[in-house]
Amino acid sequence: MNATSKNTTSKPRWSPLIILLLVALVAALFSLLVMEKATDKVAVMVDGEVQEQRVYQWRMVTTWPKDFPGLGTTAQEFANMVEAMSGGRLQIRVYGAGEIVPAMGVFDAVSDGSAEMGHGGSYYWRGKAPAAQFFTTIPFGMNAQEMNAWLHHGGGLELWREVYAPFNIIPFPGGNTGIQMAGWFNKEINSIEDLRGLKMRIPGLAGDVFNRAGGSSVNIPGGELYTSLQTGVIDAAEWVGPSNDQAFGFDQIARYYYYPGWQEPGSTLELLVNKPAFEALPDDLQAIVTHAARAANQDMLDQYTARNPRALNDMVAKEGTELRRLPDDVIQRLYDISRELFEQQAEEDPLFRKVWDSYRTFLADVTDYHKITEHTYYDIREQVTADAVGPDGEE
Repeated sequence: MNATSKNTTSKPRWSPLIILLLVALVAALFSLLVMEKATDKVAVMVDGEVQEQRVYQWRMVTTWPKDFPGLGTTAQEFANMVEAMSGGRLQIRVYGAGEIVPAMGVFDAVSDGSAEMGHGGSYYWRGKAPAAQFFTTIPFGMNAQEMNAWLHHGGGLELWREVYAPFNIIPFPGGNTGIQMAGWFNKEINSIEDLRGLKMRIPGLAGDVFNRAGGSSVNIPGGELYTSLQTGVIDAAEWVGPSNDQAFGFDQIARYYYYPGWQEPGSTLELLVNKPAFEALPDDLQAIVTHAARAANQDMLDQYTARNPRALNDMVAKEGTELRRLPDDVIQRLYDISRELFEQQAEEDPLFRKVWDSYRTFLADVTDYHKITEHTYYDIREQVTADAVGPDGEE
């Protein structure tokens, strides 16, 4: 062993390969940052100059199956309109029931900001705010035309927003199904006694009326209805109308299709918007959301008006569905129960009373006018067209 030894410090040696890999890594990270920034900005023309503006990315949760005709597709069409009208500055991704939250979790998700938007029916949230039920529909209430008039020009929308204000939600009318059918049954309804013990999917105030008439109402999401009716979990069901009911296959498992839709004469759907998210939008994007909702609201009604007659004719002609009208005494009893129920709930809830007073005043006024115009016209049209020439050219 040598008496003297050298203490040397070695310098790290970087191979060309390691240096190359590090350079590539830095470049990749920089590229990701640039791409991320690019998704947050979009180039738009402002006063003749190209400027970058922020892109808002929202999520919409719904109570419907993904892309379900009419209900689900309207939500997606609304999102498409908003993106096109905003030049890509507001992008909304639509989720079906159960993809992020369950169908009946939509209201809470929008309220707490888990999702910026939702699409559903206000009567689903009756447990949170009983007055919310008026803004979808009530038994023997307004049709779609009347609902739109009350909401937009009769103070209804302001009341709706007052009801939702404690929940940090701004509602917009977001579709209407028109007058619905009374529902699917496997037994005939000849008297009010035939409703006793009958378990039926029928939501909202109509469900309360059905209970007081002797039945048992349940609120089941649309995606579970077919199995529930097929397996006997429920004895009867009302859903939307012929086109959606046919798509669900109810004509394959139920014999009788009853009308008129006393329980849902003009069901308005809703677009729910988280209030802080909406207020964070610039004015022009707020206007786009507002006007796109108005367009979607009308378009859904147009779709159902066009599709329901064909679907109903098809089910009757090809599938043997038996159309039945509810007896007059059954209708009268359901009406009487409805008015008793509304007055009772109005006594218990001041906000319910406030909305009910506005609703029924508008309904009374428009009903008197429609007796002279709409109703009379329908009567004379039926008279003069009774012997009209049909599409096949025959009398």
